[in-house]
Amino acid sequence: MVLGWTRRRTGHGTKKKQPRDLDMEALIPNHFLCPISLDLMKDPVTLSSGITYDRQSIDTWLEAGNFTCPVTNQVLRNFDQIPNHSLRRMIQEWCTQNKHYGIERVPTPRIPVLPMEVSEILFSIGASARRLDQHGCLECVHKIKKWGAESERNKRCISENGTASVLAGAFDSFATDCIKRNATVCEEILSALSWMLPAFDEEAHKYLGSQASLHGMVWFLKMSDDLSVKQNAILALKELLACHDRNKHVDALAEIGGVNEVLFDFIREKISPTITKASLMVVFYLVSSSSSSSSSSKSSEKIKSAFLEMGLVSILLEILVDSERGICERALGVLDSLCDFQDGREKAYANALTIPVLVKKILRVSEMATEYSISAIWKLCKCASSQEERVLVEALQVGTFQKLLLVLQVRCGDDNTKEKTTELLKLLNPYRAGLECIESVDFKNIRRSF
Repeated sequence: MVLGWTRRRTGHGTKKKQPRDLDMEALIPNHFLCPISLDLMKDPVTLSSGITYDRQSIDTWLEAGNFTCPVTNQVLRNFDQIPNHSLRRMIQEWCTQNKHYGIERVPTPRIPVLPMEVSEILFSIGASARRLDQHGCLECVHKIKKWGAESERNKRCISENGTASVLAGAFDSFATDCIKRNATVCEEILSALSWMLPAFDEEAHKYLGSQASLHGMVWFLKMSDDLSVKQNAILALKELLACHDRNKHVDALAEIGGVNEVLFDFIREKISPTITKASLMVVFYLVSSSSSSSSSSKSSEKIKSAFLEMGLVSILLEILVDSERGICERALGVLDSLCDFQDGREKAYANALTIPVLVKKILRVSEMATEYSISAIWKLCKCASSQEERVLVEALQVGTFQKLLLVLQVRCGDDNTKEKTTELLKLLNPYRAGLECIESVDFKNIRRSF
């Protein structure tokens, strides 16, 4: 079989031209090729069927739910993968002998981490956390991060063996003691947790949702000068609020001073796309939370009022004028949630960008963005008082009616969106005479696949 590595050699160093180019090609022995990918094996392993494959290829095969050997079609007695060191050394020697063809030597692969090794290191982390032993816990966390950096297989093995809950418990222990004194070890724990998202189980949520852990994460958001630390903290906070039982976490966050201000600053300053998106999601969870208890309701109202007083509606509209899809969807979600209550709608009415920007995003960003835009416009139009009926006129002037008709025609959105679209058309219809601006309709993206 012929390898795709080719070196073309010409007569360098001489003035006389060569009559023709000489193609140099390396032939790979068939037993060096993975039967699945037909590529040179880098980490050959042998299954119980006796057939050798490249580890990455056979991992993909087994993870897809297959229980047979790809070559023999035999049902595998077990999923053990025995490293074929002899074959790997032969491949390395062949690469060295053919390096003049531009072939690089296959590096010696690292042995994948085993579940038992992960369990042992997690036991040590738990013991160190109970003793508040920063040094011992740091060594273990560094070892986990090192394993994870070696391969995706190691990351899966680490995540699937309860690492997130143990690390979250350690973070809670050190944060309870003193977040400032234990800042270094807590930073490393958040860094390790960041690549386990969204593999947080119920126990991890319980530890990260404690008052001490929440204070610790907010402290990093406010006090850390390291951008990566801020990012890890906001990602953990976003994952925590994404759980089904977010209302109690919202109440706890509302009691922490400065959390609203730091989230607002992250959105306004746009220091990094990841932090901006995560901050928007955290704010979305905060302003859209609902609970039957009076204390939770008061906390939610307090949070919404704080964001409105800081000028969040204006910041969101400025972001929506020119932002990429992910940020745009999240900003529209927050704006739609703020339009659920009177103070939020008043801020939206007072901003001249509100209706034009919302209409512009219909059928131009994504299906989710279209749904949020229509929902926000529906709330503004449906709840408009006699003094605020100008919003209906403004909506018609920027081409809302035509876009809503197109939404129904292309069947964009769920049933709830279609109902709101139909009701909006009924609300706008009496004001149509002489007010519509047909030229403002953007047709170019109507057939665009979301």
